[in-house]
Amino acid sequence: MVVALDRLTLDDLVAILVQPKSALVKQYQRLFELHKVELQFTPGALRATAEKALARKTGARALRAVVEETLLNTMYEMPDRRDVRRCVVTEEAVTDGVSPLLLSESEIGTVTSDAKRAAGPLQRPRKAAPRASA
Repeated sequence: MVVALDRLTLDDLVAILVQPKSALVKQYQRLFELHKVELQFTPGALRATAEKALARKTGARALRAVVEETLLNTMYEMPDRRDVRRCVVTEEAVTDGVSPLLLSESEIGTVTSDAKRAAGPLQRPRKAAPRASA
């Protein structure tokens, strides 16, 4: 029996990175949690990872290689960097080989405060309209 398969698209590869129960991003997040570090990927980083994997023409297998290349030096650095609490993988980390952003507890607070200030005053969430029962 011969079966024709469609190539994975960019969106397919991004979904493979984050959606399955044992998604690659979730595996690396758990690995970083062992060092008490929260690992985050920006949407641009996920897309760049998928683009690099797509260029290798080996399907989803290439995703692990691209993520590993991006995080390899950082993973070796983590045990010695007890001040780091968050690692943010940016698009530039994937495409240009720059190091991911490593943030300490105090830097996380500053980033969060700046983001809240930029967003303006907090608004109360709207209450959902009651559902009509069928």
